[in-house]
Amino acid sequence: MPKKSDIKFEQQNNSSMVDLKQKPTVLKKNIKHPLKYLVIFITILLMSLMFIFTNRKIDGIFVKNYLGLFSDFVFTPTSKIKSTDQKINVLILGKSGAGHTAPDLTDTVIFSSVSFNNNPSIRLISVPRDIWIPEIRAKINSAYYWGKQKNNDGMSLSKDLVEGIVGEPIHYVVVFDFSSFTKIIDVLGGVEVNVERSFIDEKYPIAGKENDLCEGDKTYKCRYETITFGKGKQLMDGTTALKFVRSRNAQGDEGTDIAREQRQQEIIVAVKNTILSTKTLLNPNKMWGIWNVLKDTVETNINESSAVIIARKILNARKDVKSSVIPEDFFINPPISSKYDKQYVFIPRNESWNGVQNWITEFLN
Repeated sequence: MPKKSDIKFEQQNNSSMVDLKQKPTVLKKNIKHPLKYLVIFITILLMSLMFIFTNRKIDGIFVKNYLGLFSDFVFTPTSKIKSTDQKINVLILGKSGAGHTAPDLTDTVIFSSVSFNNNPSIRLISVPRDIWIPEIRAKINSAYYWGKQKNNDGMSLSKDLVEGIVGEPIHYVVVFDFSSFTKIIDVLGGVEVNVERSFIDEKYPIAGKENDLCEGDKTYKCRYETITFGKGKQLMDGTTALKFVRSRNAQGDEGTDIAREQRQQEIIVAVKNTILSTKTLLNPNKMWGIWNVLKDTVETNINESSAVIIARKILNARKDVKSSVIPEDFFINPPISSKYDKQYVFIPRNESWNGVQNWITEFLN
């Protein structure tokens, strides 16, 4: 794990990379609609597609490789995967991606564990993005960014730091770009989303106008557009879906981070349902289109053989999926001060992660 002195900090710091006026999520002890589909969708569909269909040529080498992967999927040799106590632990990171002021901030941080013992299960734990990490003098959501700045390896630094919080080994890392969902939705021809509550956001930022002076307008109205969503089912294309999940300035409850996370879950479920429909699975053009998006927007250290074995383990465990966030009782929200670079952060109660780690051990088992 790099020391604080090992990382060169420039003027661009986590505090300048995020909107400090936007308060972070107030943690809930339980989330009624978990992010379980994120792991199922990303790991089964995306990773399997990535490695089984990377070569369309039907030659001897491809057939041999395909048959080998098919054999791994059927027989799932555990010698080909990393695991501890019959558990495969995967860190899932979701980043904003190109076209945003902070493309490498990972505001989605999920520790997932796939158990393949006699009672196979999947457990997911959302790690708050605002956890302060003294080693990098920044929040956990910027670990991937600083890892890339130091040695072009954001996954390793994120893995090491999250391991320190959860107290469990992390065997694999998957990083996905949220922009990929926009493109996938368009490939699918749109997704049907049930908007639970109507809302209006009059300050949705327009891409590319972040620094527009708006001809002297001190309210900078030209930087924003008004977006409106009515209650009920509607078909959304990629651009509309992205606005739906990214809106953070709506009036009332829909302007909170919690509401934004719930909308994100709704889109993930909608995408998952559409991809698993026969209309998509039996359409080679759509499946190939999805792959073309994924190969440029998903980063991982999972190799092809491990990917299909993990996919099979997840399928075996799909009937027992539980998720949660780390309870807020384990954190302290200290006053905003220079000690934390004037940021809204969480630190562990009693200056120790022991309580969190004991809770995670119990949750996993």
